[in-house]
Amino acid sequence: MSTAISLNGITKTFAQMAEGKNGGEQPGIKVLKGITTDINHGEFVALQGTSGSGKSTLLHIIGLLDRPTEGQYRLNGNDTSTLDDDSQSDLRNKTLGFIFQSFYLIPYATALENVTLPGLYSGKPRAELTARAESLLEQVGLADRMDFRPSRLSGGQQQRVAMARAMLNEPDIILADEPTGQLDSSTSSEIMKLFHTVHQSGKTIVLVTHDENVALEAERIIKLHDGKIAEDTRL
Repeated sequence: MSTAISLNGITKTFAQMAEGKNGGEQPGIKVLKGITTDINHGEFVALQGTSGSGKSTLLHIIGLLDRPTEGQYRLNGNDTSTLDDDSQSDLRNKTLGFIFQSFYLIPYATALENVTLPGLYSGKPRAELTARAESLLEQVGLADRMDFRPSRLSGGQQQRVAMARAMLNEPDIILADEPTGQLDSSTSSEIMKLFHTVHQSGKTIVLVTHDENVALEAERIIKLHDGKIAEDTRL
């Protein structure tokens, strides 16, 4: 398999400001402490850890939403440290799809409009984007909810919309941050079935979770503890 994500010595330190009248910067908080690992195309990987372990910070770096303090990150062979913000944005839009715990749907837009939104920056014709968005909503079981706004959708339905939106630009890699965190166990199970369907279509999935049952749905679990890889297990 070819390498999709290559991390070598990744660290992340956040600056902190001192309290009190003197102010000034204090030694930073080191959240990631030398992460080195590769994720291959077609893998389904869970990043598991407790709150504060660094898993979401690592996902943000993988997703080009943040830059590491030190270390090298290659995405599909591209050394991301050499790319300016515009080039990173272009690579992100073409390569990555995002699914978040809080859905981040536009409240005044319909399900169809929410799914179509990421494609508006691609330059593709609106009719083509709409047709693909409709197809994706059908695939996630929302053919009869396309004209519904988020307030009329359940949590599980909103996450289905978010999954369809993540797939619109046909990304190679899907990044999911606690996608079942706000869902009950039955709905979580349904969402994980969708993840398996996406994975079986050939997509690489990196999913952040604190839930061991969700992590066990993946084929590989990378456990983080205190900013370091504590375990890396292939199931």
